[in-house]
Amino acid sequence: MFDNLTAIQIAAVVVTILISMGFHEAMHAFVSHWLGDSTAKMEGRLTLNPLKHVDLYTTILLPLALIIIHIPPIFIARPVPFDPENVKFGEFGVALIGLSGPLTNLLLAILGSVLFRLSGQNPSTLSSCILLFVDINILFFIFNLIPIPPLDGSRVLYAFAPHPLQKIMRQIESFGFISILIVFLLFMQFLYPVINFLNNSLSKLLLG
Repeated sequence: MFDNLTAIQIAAVVVTILISMGFHEAMHAFVSHWLGDSTAKMEGRLTLNPLKHVDLYTTILLPLALIIIHIPPIFIARPVPFDPENVKFGEFGVALIGLSGPLTNLLLAILGSVLFRLSGQNPSTLSSCILLFVDINILFFIFNLIPIPPLDGSRVLYAFAPHPLQKIMRQIESFGFISILIVFLLFMQFLYPVINFLNNSLSKLLLG
């Protein structure tokens, strides 16, 4: 996906990250607000402005550096804060907040695939940038649904998990994104083929 990128394609990757992660985090904020929590609004996160949601180092520079040295990238935005005590429907409301981000990326991937088909699928700089947009959003969708705290997939698992597992998940989440880095360093050889398979399958489904 990220091999031998031109300068224009690298710029397209940066723009895609800004748009995709911005919409992803904004949707977390909007859904949490809709479900009764005002934390995101008070911290200025109830906006589609990507600059309010991304971090220069972990959202832009880190994934670009990994792409350049041909390592599967990890995309980390500034998580949207919310208070579970204020969220309607309890754990299921929190699960909805978690799902809203990845589903937004899936919708963006679908919209990108429609644009790609309308473009006639002819090889060009524009079509290659649209393909990157689709692939990155598919990657965001799959990556964030991994049920490792604090990724969004863990919010969904937490709603259905028994209490002992919830306790373990809370302990893992206390380490923040360090836990994600540790898991990926230890299990990358097992996780990457699965992520790559799901990414390729969904890409073929959307793009034909």
